[in-house]
Amino acid sequence: MNGHAIFENVRRYRGIASLYRQTAAFRPGQSWSLLEQASEWEARALLELEAYFAARADYAAVQRAA
Repeated sequence: MNGHAIFENVRRYRGIASLYRQTAAFRPGQSWSLLEQASEWEARALLELEAYFAARADYAAVQRAA
């Protein structure tokens, strides 16, 4: 997957997390569950970014070694 697709996924995941947080503000009875969902989407976005940058670092290390 290319960088543009990764960043689009991250943008989408963070957008979903934002919607969960906004919904939590208007539904106090469900807020803990909604905030947990938001946290899971944020974690997914971070994993995507970490994998992207780790792959770039590995690629750069291979290029330096060659």
